[in-house]
Amino acid sequence: MVTSWVVALALIIVIRFAVRRPKLIPTRAQAVVESLVQGILDLTTPIVGSKVAKPTFPLLVGLFTFILIQNWSGLFPGVGTIYMVDHKTGDWMELVRPGNADLNATLALALVAIAGWFYFIMRYAGPVFVLKDIFGNKADKKEVPAVLYYPLFAIFFLVGIIEVISILFRPISLSLRLFGNIFGGESLMHAMSGMQKWGLPAPFYLLELLIGFVQAFVFTLLVSVYIGLICNHGDEHDEAHEEAAH
Repeated sequence: MVTSWVVALALIIVIRFAVRRPKLIPTRAQAVVESLVQGILDLTTPIVGSKVAKPTFPLLVGLFTFILIQNWSGLFPGVGTIYMVDHKTGDWMELVRPGNADLNATLALALVAIAGWFYFIMRYAGPVFVLKDIFGNKADKKEVPAVLYYPLFAIFFLVGIIEVISILFRPISLSLRLFGNIFGGESLMHAMSGMQKWGLPAPFYLLELLIGFVQAFVFTLLVSVYIGLICNHGDEHDEAHEEAAH
């Protein structure tokens, strides 16, 4: 919790200090922040759909930036190397460790992401479209004979139930994937540092930098895909209506 608060506070201070009052000709710090913002927006827009790209952007950029710095926080001096005595067991335990090396933190991130997903699909696709997308008959009535088309309703309804179960498991998969990779990396760094303090851990620092970035990228990308699976269909649906009107 302490590491998470420190990272969140550091992000707010650094970004506010870097941007201050945005200028037409950006400073180097402002250019870095703008490049990060524009890069994530360009990445997620084709996935989530143009209609919800900007509304979902604060959630996605927040998840990516926070998770990335949290993942890298295990490489900061003092994190994972300061210990205290557990008063219940008498064993030594880490006083400060990366937030994402704790399953509680990754589960909280996953629940926030899924809550955001639910809000955006209901707000921009609507409950009727969502239910139709999950449980509706995906077959084309003009191309499928009636003798086959109507029984497909029952099949697609059963498929929709399976889809609902998979949606319920999304927070679990998101949290466990992130936790497993960061906790495993933290354990590896401890093992290497215990064997040799300076030379041996160095290559694993580079590996942890890469893994931290990949895990933040994958988490954000998956949340974008979950939103786009429904909201991006809505874009296609609206475009089809516009073309029919013309």
